[in-house]
Amino acid sequence: MSKLIVGISGATGVIYGIRTLEVLRNAGVETHLVITGSAVKNLEIETEYNVKSLESLADVVYDVDDIGAAIASGSFKVDGMIIAPCTIKTLSAIANSFNYNLLIRAADVTLKERRRLLLLVRETPLHEGHLELMMKVTRLGGIIMPPVPAFYHMPKTIDDIINQTIGKALDMFSIDANLFRRWGNQHEDTRKVTGARIK
Repeated sequence: MSKLIVGISGATGVIYGIRTLEVLRNAGVETHLVITGSAVKNLEIETEYNVKSLESLADVVYDVDDIGAAIASGSFKVDGMIIAPCTIKTLSAIANSFNYNLLIRAADVTLKERRRLLLLVRETPLHEGHLELMMKVTRLGGIIMPPVPAFYHMPKTIDDIINQTIGKALDMFSIDANLFRRWGNQHEDTRKVTGARIK
């Protein structure tokens, strides 16, 4: 069975972390959750979830200050880690291996073990310092994926936009959750958008 670490930090867009956990549970993927204090505050501001309902979506939940947790060690085997959303502070700590809490330590371990780390960095606009941090993490082997919406799948709701982002993120772990219409899959829709002729 696949096993992923899910981190939720204090940027706006906590729904991305929630949807990730929901989708992974439905896909039968074992999830190990770590959430920061700032993320808990955003959870209350942005959603109708509370901490208990969020934690119930994960198989295992860790205290963000528990540096001795299983996911702090490379000997604990997982398939990768996704941080959704990822703050600039979290990005900066990962880029500089500043392992001040379990979220950052788990990300650092993911990189050192050459496992897949994906960050849904949530900030805009970006200055040069932000971009340099993203470059640094990319060079370390991480994947930077800001939650930028696409429109080729003809989204009708906010959920459609969220699902497309999470679907693309999970593609990076070879998990096809069937969350959105892929480009070219619906010939009729593609023809309407592009004017292409299909024989």
